[in-house]
Parts: sequence; C-alpha cells; structure tokens
Amino acid sequence: MEARGDLRSILPYLPVVLRGGALFWPPAAQEALKALALGPDVSRVSSGDVLADALADLRLALNLDPLPRRAAEGFALFFDDLLSRAQARDWFDHVVPSLARLLLRLPTLLEGHYRAAADEARGLRILSSQDAGLVLLSQELAAALLACALFCLFPTADRAEARLPAINFDSLFAALCYNSRQSQEQKVRCLVHYFDRVTASTPTGSVSFERKVLPRRPESDGIMYPDMDTWMKSGVPLCKFRVFSSGLIEDEEQEALEVDFANRYLGGGALSRGCVQEEIRFMINPELIVGMLFMVSMEDNEAIEIVGAERFSQYMGYGSSFRFTGDYLDSKPFDAMGRRKTRIVAIDALDCPTRLQFESSGLLREVNKAFCGFLDQSNHQLYAKLVQDLNTKDNCPSVIPDECIGVSTGNWGCGAFGGNPEIKSMIQWIAASQALRSFINYYTFESESLKRLEEVTQWILRHRWTVGELWDMLVEYSSQRLRGDTNEGFLTWLLPKDIPNGDVDYMCE
Repeated sequence: MEARGDLRSILPYLPVVLRGGALFWPPAAQEALKALALGPDVSRVSSGDVLADALADLRLALNLDPLPRRAAEGFALFFDDLLSRAQARDWFDHVVPSLARLLLRLPTLLEGHYRAAADEARGLRILSSQDAGLVLLSQELAAALLACALFCLFPTADRAEARLPAINFDSLFAALCYNSRQSQEQKVRCLVHYFDRVTASTPTGSVSFERKVLPRRPESDGIMYPDMDTWMKSGVPLCKFRVFSSGLIEDEEQEALEVDFANRYLGGGALSRGCVQEEIRFMINPELIVGMLFMVSMEDNEAIEIVGAERFSQYMGYGSSFRFTGDYLDSKPFDAMGRRKTRIVAIDALDCPTRLQFESSGLLREVNKAFCGFLDQSNHQLYAKLVQDLNTKDNCPSVIPDECIGVSTGNWGCGAFGGNPEIKSMIQWIAASQALRSFINYYTFESESLKRLEEVTQWILRHRWTVGELWDMLVEYSSQRLRGDTNEGFLTWLLPKDIPNGDVDYMCE
C-alpha cells in the first residue's frame, strides 16, 4: 500500500493513517466511533448539542482544529429545533450509530477499493490540474466519505493551498445560524434524507469522477484545444436542437450529458450558502459532493464529468424558494461499470464577462470549455476520423453514430455569472455539434431573450449550416457589438429582416 502513488496523494487529506501496509483510524478516534456506534444509551449522543460535542472530541482525537462555534450551534439548531421530535429520535437512535459503524469500516472499504483499482488508473487520488483521469468509487465508499464530511473529520490545513474546495459540512451548518432563508435548512434536509436512505439500505452501484482536459500542446493522443481557425473551418453539421420553455435538466428522459452550471471549484457554494443550479444538483444527488474531496479547481481547458450519482430527493423552487419535498426513487438503468446512466458534466463559465464575452478570446474560452465537457475522448481516433470525413465529404450527418448521447442544458453562466443567454445557447450548440453529440435539449427557463430560439435554430437547421458557418456569424455579430454597430440580440440580428416574426418557413420555400 505504501508504494501506491494514488494513495500517497490523497492520504494527507483523509482522517485515517497508513501503518504497516494497512489503513487505521487513530486509536482515540476509533474508540470514540465505537461508542457512537453503540447508540445513545452508551454514547449519550441524543441531541444536536451533544452530537456537536462528540464531533469536537473526534476532531481532537484526529489532531484537527476545534469545531467552529457557529457550526456547533448549527448542529444544535437543526437537530434540536428544526427537526421534529420523531425525526430527531430516529436520527440519534438509528442513523448516527449506523454512520459510526460505516465510518469504522472506512479503512477496510479503502483497502478494498485500492485492491480493486490494481493499476492506479481508477484509484482514489488527487486529480490535479491538467491531470486527465478517472476515479471510480463504490456508492458504499462514497457514503462513508460523505459521513466523514458530515462529521467534519477531513483534515483541512492544506486544502486551500492545493486549490481544493472545502469538503467538511461545518460551514453548511454554521450558515443556519446567520442565514434566515429557509433554503439553507432545506439543503440540510436533503442531505439528512440521503443519510437516512443509505443507512437503511446500502447502495450497491458505482460512481465515476473524470477530469477531462483539452491539451494546449500536441500530445501523442487526444484532441487538442482548438484555435479560432479550427472553429472557422469546421465542416461538421450542426446537431438537432430542441427547445423547452419548461422542465428541468435533471428530469431529462433521454440519455444525455446533463450540464452542471459549475463554479471552477466543483460544487460552488453547495457546502456553504449557495442555492442555485449547481448547489441544488449537489443536494439532490449528494454523491456529487465526494468529488469536492479530490478535484482541484478547473482551468480554462478542463471539465469534470461524473457518471452514476444517484438522485435521492425531490424538490421545488430555486434560490431562496428552494424546498426539499420528499423522497426520490432513482430508476435510471446501470451501465457495465455498475454506474447509473446519469452523466453530469461540470463546466464553469466566465464570471461577469461583460465585454469579454464578445471578444475573440472570450468566445474561444467559452466554446472550448463547453467542447471539453461535451467531448468523449475515450475513442479519440474514431472521433478524429469522423471529423475528418465530415470536413471533406459533403457534410453528411449520417456519419455521426445514432447511439451518440446528446446534451441536456440551459442558460449556462447566465444567472449570477451574468452571461448573455443568446450567445451561450449558440456556443453550446457549436460545441455539442463539434463533439459529435446527436442533439441538444435546451431548457430556457422561460428566458425572455430566448423567445425566438426555436424559430432561429430551426431556420439554421433547414439551411444545413455547419459549425464553422454558425461560428463565423457569432464572431461577426460579436465584433459588431464591440464596435457599437448593433445593439440587437444575436437571434434577432441573425435572421434576415424580411422574415416575419415567427415565420421560419419564409426563407425555406
């Protein structure tokens, strides 16, 4: 075990120790967990206030800093005041002891994981910047790691320096004390529900976390980071584009990459006060949070794809109106690796781009970010051949495999990040098409600026535009915006002026 590079990279960020080729809890921590596992009659942990004290003792046994006072108050507030008495009694009688038993098995689960990942290619490790690779975890191990996060047991000393997001739940609970919005409580309810479920019945599938990279320099294999000229010359046909004014990405019925409108630090404000698209997804699919343990923040040529994260919660609302509304039974089928066929791709947009989103550098950054997320590099040789054929053979769409998985997305980077929805919709269409995705299902969330999106996309498809042709028009429009030659939105600017509003057939007769 000591010789494994994957284990060596992650070990400083785990609460267990490696000794004599085996993993262990430090003795004092193990004794504390054993007491918790025996239930409140032995541990005396029957309230949020006492649970916070027990977690403080556990952290002391691991030589960690004291549990922050606000976090302790948050645990007491949630479990003693916000939960019903019946729910709290079940939590302390059954869930906490079960989580302690799961944590006692963490060293064994980790050892089994590393034995299964014999070649280190899928082993749990820090996935650093530009380090393309995949980590494959069992859902049981993911649950144990999330239990560590709930109990605030992960070492945090060097995480910020390593550009790793926060992973313990202390800030999440602390925010209950000074955040009057009910959404914070509802986020915690989603996670508590997850722990209720996994302690009642251990999930048996797997979840993978992949760091995807578009190299900026030529390498022996893989697809490089495209430049402006590459996009301009692309002869790849644009894929199908369907527009939905209502509906949610996570409810997508077709097999598709579901886009996470991400922060460059995976999870964004999921474990603090955030409650928009990315954070909500991490609450209803809590196994996504595990990636925050080992995924270094993304650079411009990187994306993160997570396959197999199970959904556990129903919800309603958004932002301050977010509410946990009950249990969700995930019926997605499994693939050959034991992962649910839920594919979530995290791509971070430019933050408050203003003029930059119209400049060539901003357009290139955004289209390559989306392209990195949407591209499947696992068979890059076939991909390169298909693209070459499309660029040289009369643009026949039938070359694209029918079984290709599509993209389910929406107004990426257009909320708090302030992006332009019309530009972002076109950029994602260009990127998905170049990645040979068979379709985009685009959820507009009733954005006023996208009222003509279906009209325009169908007009473009009727004219059989290529990626390069749409890119050329996007660049030209952006240049005009920068010069002040137009203030129209892209969708209005693009259509010939003699097409009546809503009449997509006019130019196609």
